[in-house]
Amino acid sequence: MESIPYTEDAAGRVLDVATHRASSNFEQQCQRVLRCTEQDLANGPGGLRLQDRPSIRVSWARHLDEVRAAQRLRYTVFAVEMGARLNTPLPGHDMDLFDNFCEHLLVCDETTGMVIGTYRVLTPVQAKRVGSTYSDTEFDLTRLRSLRKRMVELGRSCVHKDYRHGGVIMALWGALGAFMVRNQLDTMIGCASVPMLHNGVVCGDVAASIWRQVQATHLAPIEYHVRPRLPLPIEHLDSSLDVEPPALIKGYLRLGSKVLGPPGWDPDFNSADLPMLMHLADLPARYRKHFLAT
Repeated sequence: MESIPYTEDAAGRVLDVATHRASSNFEQQCQRVLRCTEQDLANGPGGLRLQDRPSIRVSWARHLDEVRAAQRLRYTVFAVEMGARLNTPLPGHDMDLFDNFCEHLLVCDETTGMVIGTYRVLTPVQAKRVGSTYSDTEFDLTRLRSLRKRMVELGRSCVHKDYRHGGVIMALWGALGAFMVRNQLDTMIGCASVPMLHNGVVCGDVAASIWRQVQATHLAPIEYHVRPRLPLPIEHLDSSLDVEPPALIKGYLRLGSKVLGPPGWDPDFNSADLPMLMHLADLPARYRKHFLAT
């Protein structure tokens, strides 16, 4: 199935995203994010020098071959690099039933043309068509019912190992922000993964320790709490480890995201998944300036 990106207006009508992507406003927002990222990386420790950093392009997949490129990157990161056991109908590709209902956001290295970063985005209209979100398969999201009409699900986020200097994920976030504003959507949800491997041993102690930290500092109001369908047995794990959350989770928390409840276990990816939610209204002012043009 060829993926033809679209956007939705406030009434849920489908619009052609190709037209919007060509608009100067979208391009200006993406370029502003890229410039901001280069400045941050140039000033930050360990960042690549500007002359060494590749030129990147942000776009929505418009054809099946572009979706396949994103799925190959996902397979490389999740299966080859992280050891996920993926039941996929096409060797070398991470695929599931949600892919044909999602829009796929890509970052490409303009020099090589290679897809180096991706997100998939499930819009409210498409979530209704498929019957659920991916997060619904891992958590009972009953308490989020009132949010669904303006809520998108983000998933399958990954960046190629040679490009994890910050610029790629910032470019993805900038394009996502533009998409949300353009379509008058205000809430994002997703499952943020914590690896189960610690010091060469597969266990849930790291996830339990990270849950202890974020529960104290970033727990959502009780009206948004959700329950995992396959809970991680937190009460039987060591939650006292002095560990930091993965970089992506730390980034989400800096952007104002909240954790909706304890982690669930994803046996296919052998990870503990934290349910997370972000309202655009909670985005700190310094990030609103770059991502939402406000």
